[in-house]
Amino acid sequence: MTLKQQKIDVTDRVVGKLKDGEIQLFLENESIGKIKLKDQIQVELDHHFETEQKKIYQNVTVTDQPDAKYTDCDDGGWC
Repeated sequence: MTLKQQKIDVTDRVVGKLKDGEIQLFLENESIGKIKLKDQIQVELDHHFETEQKKIYQNVTVTDQPDAKYTDCDDGGWC
């Protein structure tokens, strides 16, 4: 079993709240970034999130082959 990075599209689950000239972004009540609405629109996201082609993605670590069994056993059968 190994770990790998994966991007999950969370665009439809992100909520924005307007406050002090910016839109604060939340995913399930967790602050994930903001959009500044001053001179130019700027999107600032936490390090686990990114934008790509008008969508917001969350970068997560998942197990590769989660159903694989641990097979490193000794001669006595202990794993």
